[in-house]
Amino acid sequence: MNIILIGYRATGKTTLARLLAEKLGWEWIDADVVIEQRAGKSIARIFAENGEKAFRDLEAEVTAELCRRDHLVLAAGGGAPMREETRRRMRESGHVVWLTASPETIHARMSGDATTATRRPSLTQKGALEEIVHLLGQRTPVYQETAHLVVDTEGKTPEQIACEILQALPVQPVAEGSA
Repeated sequence: MNIILIGYRATGKTTLARLLAEKLGWEWIDADVVIEQRAGKSIARIFAENGEKAFRDLEAEVTAELCRRDHLVLAAGGGAPMREETRRRMRESGHVVWLTASPETIHARMSGDATTATRRPSLTQKGALEEIVHLLGQRTPVYQETAHLVVDTEGKTPEQIACEILQALPVQPVAEGSA
């Protein structure tokens, strides 16, 4: 049984993966970090040098591998659920939680993150806020289809969000000595 966090960039997937894993005594992984380690370069460089399809293929491969684990909190890439096979694997692997925020909040969070520009490529030729609105328009139906639980992150602390998720899901901490 796993918890898979999905949603757009800057909705709190990595922060919450770490916090939920700590509370449950589970492992946590950010899929984007695994992808970068495997490729030996940033996601932005993968896009620039190999193209989006190569990135999405690697993302699907890594996500499939991670979904085979147990007692894992996975921070999935924002576009990972866009492939039907990946959506199926996520849902079969455990509880899929869609973290939401308004486009304006996402934009503000991304603007405040110094690593966004160097690690994450622009996916369209639009301005940042326009791109967020555009991609959320495409991804929202897919996120809705994939998620077992939807959690709005607006105006909440990571601790509040983690508690909300744990109250809603039938998951248990790993017993001492059995991890």
